[in-house]
Amino acid sequence: MELMSKCDHHQTCINDALTQAEALCQKRGVRLTPLRKRVLEAIWQNHEAVKAYELIHQLSNENHTLKPPTVYRSLEFLMAQGLIHRIESLNAYIGCNRPTEQHEPQLLICDTCGSVQEINVPEARRALDDAARKAGFEVKNRTIEIHGTCQNCTKNKKAK
Repeated sequence: MELMSKCDHHQTCINDALTQAEALCQKRGVRLTPLRKRVLEAIWQNHEAVKAYELIHQLSNENHTLKPPTVYRSLEFLMAQGLIHRIESLNAYIGCNRPTEQHEPQLLICDTCGSVQEINVPEARRALDDAARKAGFEVKNRTIEIHGTCQNCTKNKKAK
C-alpha cells in the first residue's frame, strides 16, 4: 500500500502541484487559465475537502463575485486533467497527489478534522475488478472513499 500523506512544508506542496499542473497542461496542449490556476491553488491550501461554494466565496472579492458556473467549469477542467478528485460523499474536491498517473482515487476521509489522504492499493482495485467480473458487472468508474478517524485525531483522542 502506498500512502500519500500530508506534506511537511505546505507551501512547497502547493508550488509543486501548480508546477506539475502547468507542465501537464502545456504537454497536453490545454490552457491552465488564471482562474483555473487560482481554483487549483485554493483547493491545495490544505488537505481538507473543499466545496464549490467555499471556493466561490474564497476567490470572490468586494469588486467581483464569481458565478457558480464559472467555478464549476474550472472544476470540471481540473478533474478532466486529473489534477483534482471529487469526493462524492462530501460533494467536495481535493488535489490529486499523482496527476501524471492514470488512476482511480482511493481516499481516506477523517470525519473528525476533515483531512483527506489519497492512498494507492492496487490489490484492492484488482479484488474489486475480479468480484465485479464474477458478478457479470462492467465497471466504468470507481472511487473508493473510506470514512473514519486519521492518525492525528486518534492520537489526540487517546491523549485526552
